[in-house]
Amino acid sequence: MTTTALIERGRITARVPLAVQETLEMAASLMGATLNQFVVQAALHEAERIIEQERVIRMSVRDTKAFLATLDQPLPPNDKLKSALENYLARRNDQTGTIDWAPRQKRI
Repeated sequence: MTTTALIERGRITARVPLAVQETLEMAASLMGATLNQFVVQAALHEAERIIEQERVIRMSVRDTKAFLATLDQPLPPNDKLKSALENYLARRNDQTGTIDWAPRQKRI
């Protein structure tokens, strides 16, 4: 007896100018893929590239040393940071792990 895993699938559609469609079809054909396979693979590749780019912080050796030194010896908290901590502690709800938040009033 074999079991078949059902994969949930979403649907993506796009309306593009005919010239764009023809270019995509040509590229897909050159790759030996269907238009759908080509578009999904290209979009997935670009999505993964963007996610990786946004997740990774790249720094020079000098910047890395300065960053780590700052972490090792942080500046003392200023009045604004102390006030923010007091505000947070006053609003924190230890039962739910949330804070009682309300938006700021609009300035006129």
